[in-house]
Amino acid sequence: MGKEIERKNLVRGDDWRKLAPGVRYRQGYLSTVKERTVRVRTVGPHGYLTVKGLTVGATRREFEYPIPAADAETLLEMCEQPLVEKVRYAIPLGSLVWEVDEFEGVNRGLIVAECELKSEDQRIDLPAWIGEEVTGDPRYFNSNLIAHPFSKW
Repeated sequence: MGKEIERKNLVRGDDWRKLAPGVRYRQGYLSTVKERTVRVRTVGPHGYLTVKGLTVGATRREFEYPIPAADAETLLEMCEQPLVEKVRYAIPLGSLVWEVDEFEGVNRGLIVAECELKSEDQRIDLPAWIGEEVTGDPRYFNSNLIAHPFSKW
């Protein structure tokens, strides 16, 4: 069984931009039921199907599988709309990799950073460009940004 433990924070300033190149992501959801989400994603030229369970604290079950990019593109057409579009910057710092997502489309203006942890109580050193923690705030779940885009907050 896969498990994901992550913390999510808002990002401040632009100092993070020079630390890594960005990769375009497009993702949609075949199911956004809070007990289980089913996500289709393209990452550059690659496709993925991901199933996630209910989030408890900062932890949830996660299963991700590569799929043909053409299948991912077709499945994206079947997903709830609008799609989540973003550019992701993977920034290694110490033993962690911060994934900074700069959203586009109806979520333009939102920039969040996540890091995956080994345990919920793992101590992390925050870079200066990390702002308020929003791990437990469902407004920032990618699956919720479809029905409640950042541009309408």
